[in-house]
Amino acid sequence: MTVKSSISLTDEQHAFARALVEAGRYASLSAVLQQGVDLLRQRMDADELEKAALRELLSRRRSGTFVDAREMDERLAGMVARKRRAHGLPS
Repeated sequence: MTVKSSISLTDEQHAFARALVEAGRYASLSAVLQQGVDLLRQRMDADELEKAALRELLSRRRSGTFVDAREMDERLAGMVARKRRAHGLPS
């Protein structure tokens, strides 16, 4: 179903949308605006998914074991040393 709606655009927005129609990229101004709204929805959905993933990551980190900076440095040094040995590089 389609709903007719009255909108306002700046001169610059209107000129840009009109140029897209005249270039044959879209059939009408409505098609340009529909695409814009769809892209905005997709971006907002992606942002929400990213925020949810970050919240989950932070939640897991908070409930996990705390590793202080010294221990993390030791873990990283061990990982680097193992990778260097695996690639035949001097430690």
